[in-house]
Amino acid sequence: MRYWLGVVQRAHVLVGVELGIAQTNHGAKAGIARMGPGDGFVFYSPKTSYPDGDPLQEFTAIGRVAPGEPWQAEDGEWRPWRRKVDYDGAAHPVPIAPLLDVLDLTRGNRNWGFAMRRGHLEMTEHDFAVIVREMGAVSLLA
Repeated sequence: MRYWLGVVQRAHVLVGVELGIAQTNHGAKAGIARMGPGDGFVFYSPKTSYPDGDPLQEFTAIGRVAPGEPWQAEDGEWRPWRRKVDYDGAAHPVPIAPLLDVLDLTRGNRNWGFAMRRGHLEMTEHDFAVIVREMGAVSLLA
């Protein structure tokens, strides 16, 4: 089992949760294709919307990758890659600031935001567990 972080502005995260999907890096296939069924997945939102949204810096949704393969959606001429995710509906958004010294991803890294620009990155089991507890999504630890 692996754990993933998708960096997406909150307005798009909310649409993804409603649709039960994950889509990262403007619909690129690479990150989505690395995820597998049962993997943990967290959305982090630096802003409320893009490009002119307000700063947010929160973990905004969390779940597990559902069975099935990634697929390419049809949205006019744009064909983003997506993957089904079972989101925890009891989870609530959590700011990253109080966790900066706790998470492997950010601890001791003054430039942690720069790493987030990759848009889709693997995270440690420790970080996933910390975020699960903070977001109140403890059913994901079972």
